[in-house]
Amino acid sequence: MKAHDGMYIGGEWRPASGQDTIAVVNPADEQVIGHVPAGTAEDVDAAVRAARAAFPGWAATPPAERAARIAALRDVLAARGDEIAETVTAELGSPLQLSRTVHAGVPVLVAGSYAELAASYSFEQKLGNSTVLLEPVGVVGAITPWNYPLHQIVAKVAPALAAGCTVVLKPAEDTPLTAQLFAEATQEAGLPAGVFNLVTGIGAVAGQALAEHEGVDLVSFTGSTAVGRRIGATAGAAVKRVALELGGKSANVILPGADLAKAVNVGVANVMSNSGQTCSAWTRMLVDAERYEEAVSLAATAVAKYVPGERVGPVVNAKQQARVRGYIEKGVEEGARLVAGGPEAPKDRGYYVSPTVFADVTPDMTIAQEEIFGPVLSILKYEDVDDALRLANDTVYGLAGAVWGADDEEAVAFARRMDTGQVDINGGRFNPLAPFGGYKQSGVGRELGPHGLSEYLQTKSLQF
Repeated sequence: MKAHDGMYIGGEWRPASGQDTIAVVNPADEQVIGHVPAGTAEDVDAAVRAARAAFPGWAATPPAERAARIAALRDVLAARGDEIAETVTAELGSPLQLSRTVHAGVPVLVAGSYAELAASYSFEQKLGNSTVLLEPVGVVGAITPWNYPLHQIVAKVAPALAAGCTVVLKPAEDTPLTAQLFAEATQEAGLPAGVFNLVTGIGAVAGQALAEHEGVDLVSFTGSTAVGRRIGATAGAAVKRVALELGGKSANVILPGADLAKAVNVGVANVMSNSGQTCSAWTRMLVDAERYEEAVSLAATAVAKYVPGERVGPVVNAKQQARVRGYIEKGVEEGARLVAGGPEAPKDRGYYVSPTVFADVTPDMTIAQEEIFGPVLSILKYEDVDDALRLANDTVYGLAGAVWGADDEEAVAFARRMDTGQVDINGGRFNPLAPFGGYKQSGVGRELGPHGLSEYLQTKSLQF
C-alpha cells in the first residue's frame, strides 16, 4: 500500500510538523502495511488556516461550478474504484466484493447525488417580503470513523463542498490510507488549493485540536456516543455548530403475518455485513411468541453461511476483537441462549470474531442495550404488537430499524410509532437522497440528500 508521509494542506503534500507516525495494520493477518504521520495541533492549525484562506473564493464560486468539481471528483473515485476497494480491504479487512460494491461503490453514488443537488438547490428563496439566503457556514472540521472509511468522508465532504464550505478532514487512525486516496482524488478533480485539507493523527490529539480550533465553524463527527458527547461539549463552549452521527441499537421488527424466512435471512445478512461494524445494523430481532422458535432456527441456519475469512471479515483491531468477545461472554453470563458462534476466536491469526446469534434475550440484558459493533445478533420475543413497539423503543439510541409486515400499510403504521431516524419497510432499498441520522443518543443532524446539505448552510433574511 502506498502511504504519504505528509499532510495534504493547501493543495499540496507538506511534511508533518512532528516525527511520530501511526502504523496501519491489516486486521486479517495482523501485518503492518504502512505508516502515516501522527498529526499535531500545529498541523491542524496549518490546515485550518489554509481552509480559511480558501473559503471566500470557494463560497463565491457559482453553484454550477461547484457542482462540476464535485462531479469531477465522483468520476475520479469511480475510475479508481479497484484501487480504493483493495485499500479498504487491506486496512479494514472487509471481503473484497464488499469493498467493491459498498466501500468503493456507494461513495460514487453519494458524490453524484451532491453534484446534482449543488446544481439544482435553491440557495436563495422568497418568503413574503423577504429574500432568504442560504449561505455556507464556513470551515468544516470533519472527523470520520473507520467502519466505512470512504463513505463517511464523502457523506461529509461532498455536501460541505456543495454548500460552499471548505473542509479539514481528520480520518480514523485505523484507516488513513483510504483518506489519503481521497485527498489525491480531490487534487486530480481540480479542487482549488485549500478547499479540502487532510490531517492524519489520533483523536485525542489531532481530533481534539480540530474540534477546539477557533477557526472551525462546524464540527461534523461520526463515531461513538461517548466521544460525540465530548465534542458536543467542546463545541458548545465555543457556541460552534455540530453534526453528530453516533451509536445505534436498531430493532428489526417482524410482525405476525410477515414473510418470516425473508425477514430473518435479510436481518442476519444486515447484522453480519461489514463484520457487524455498522452503527445502523439491526442488532435486535423482535419476533412474536408463536413463531419465535422458527425464527431462531432460521437465524441459526442463515448465520452458518457467514464463514470467517470468506463471507465475513475480521473486526478492525485487537481492542475491538476483545471488546466484542467480551460482550458475547457477557451474554452467556447473563443467561441468553447461545444459538450460534461464541466467544472463542474462530481463527488463529487476524482479529476475527465468530458470527454469533443469541436467543432468549431479555430487554434488561447488556447485549440488548449496548452497542456491540460486531457480528452479534440478539433475538427477543414479544407477546403482541404493543409489546413489540415497547421493546423496539426501549433503548437510549434511535438511529435506524426495520419493520416487516403482511403489507406495507401495516408496516408503515408501526414504523410511524418507532423512535428512530430511519426505518426500512419490508426490505426497503438504500436511497442516497434520504436523510440519515438519529433520535435520542444516536446524534444530532442528518446526512445525505438535501437534509445533509442543509447542515452546512446558515440562513440570512433580507426584508424589503
